[in-house]
Amino acid sequence: MPTPRRHFLRCSAALLAAAGLTAVMSMAHAAYPEQPIKLVVGFPPGGGGDLYGRVIANALGKHIGQAVIVDNRAGAGGNIAAETVARARPDGYTLILAMSGNMGSAPAIRGNLPYKVPEDFVPIAQLVETPFGLMVSGNSKIETVKDYVAEAKAGKLTYASTGTGGAAQIVMEMVKQQASLDILHIPYKGSGPALNDLFGGQVASFFAPYTPLMGQITGGKLRLLAVSSPRRVPSLPDVPTLKESGIDVVMTQWYGLAAPAGTPKEVVDTIGRAVEKAMKDPELLKVYRADGAREATLSGDQFRDFIVKDVANYKRAVERGGLKAE
Repeated sequence: MPTPRRHFLRCSAALLAAAGLTAVMSMAHAAYPEQPIKLVVGFPPGGGGDLYGRVIANALGKHIGQAVIVDNRAGAGGNIAAETVARARPDGYTLILAMSGNMGSAPAIRGNLPYKVPEDFVPIAQLVETPFGLMVSGNSKIETVKDYVAEAKAGKLTYASTGTGGAAQIVMEMVKQQASLDILHIPYKGSGPALNDLFGGQVASFFAPYTPLMGQITGGKLRLLAVSSPRRVPSLPDVPTLKESGIDVVMTQWYGLAAPAGTPKEVVDTIGRAVEKAMKDPELLKVYRADGAREATLSGDQFRDFIVKDVANYKRAVERGGLKAE
């Protein structure tokens, strides 16, 4: 049997070891980040979403003390990127440019996703919102939403989107439901083919995030009838919202940052503080605001609650419209 002195020494050694381990762990968290951070983006290089990802990566790197490197994992509407991050080590070195597609519409319409929203992620901060736009060709006889509704009620309209089951189609389904419109959906595999047919007269309208198409809108090739934001876009003050036009639909395509579930709170807080500073960067704001997008302010639990509500909104439209993914 150990003597009281030996017992005391053993207990002291154990306490010192535990204290040392705690100190090492605290130092490890305090040292984050010790290496470059990877931001997984579900778009190919060059697109609007990729641009938003690269802008925040650059600004975030200035304030977090390490380079933030964009890793493009395009495909399946951003779902490949989401799966990659959901399965990544939760250490703060792999983040995702979350968006309404892979975190909103996809969970609402796809029952076989290889990840769960929001359970498999820690939402950090919403970054930017871009409205959807209802568009026709610049030479169309349709000049207002009122004209559009009249044509639709006469059974003469079709609309293009960039894919069955995507966010744009589901939001347009909300428009159809709110206004009691019967409009035939024509899905395309991208905005390029959709616009070619719109300009060629094969399809009557196009519903999509309009910000990548600002050049064609301001140049008169496209006519933007209405936007889906809660208020008018400052850069396009003459374009009404859908709600102003009598169609009570307010939905946006949003982008934000999230980490894998299980990422330590200290690490998430460090990223969150850096994001807050990055979102004041003049160059970032210039890019985000250039085409009518609006920077967002939600973070942490508020952003998580927003995602949950967004999925629910999409799900209601899916169920009412009997929609199915490709």
